[in-house]
Amino acid sequence: MKDITTNIAYIILFIGIGLLAFTFISAYIFLINDPNITGSSDLVDVFGSALAPLIGASIRIMYLGIMGWIGTGLTARGIQLIIQLKRLATPQPQTRPNPVINQKEPVPAKKGPKILVQASQK
Repeated sequence: MKDITTNIAYIILFIGIGLLAFTFISAYIFLINDPNITGSSDLVDVFGSALAPLIGASIRIMYLGIMGWIGTGLTARGIQLIIQLKRLATPQPQTRPNPVINQKEPVPAKKGPKILVQASQK
């Protein structure tokens, strides 16, 4: 049973790392491509030709962001599982309970001379 959970933890870790690697490679390939934004004298043609690549780029950026977020989450969960399994595998040292120390009665404070404060009269 312990081997199965360890294998699952490592599989989750490697899937997360693979997804992160794929995300970074996709982002690198996306940034290498030249965007083609053309200019024109007609304002409608400019918006039509400029908005299509921008919308496509924003969809790709959101896709890469979600992939990176999921990859990071999977990697973190895999690492947490591996650390938790290693903690459970190591034997815990037996701690001895602290012996009860007999408490002594508190020592009463020494009585010193009383200081009288007199209020000044008007």
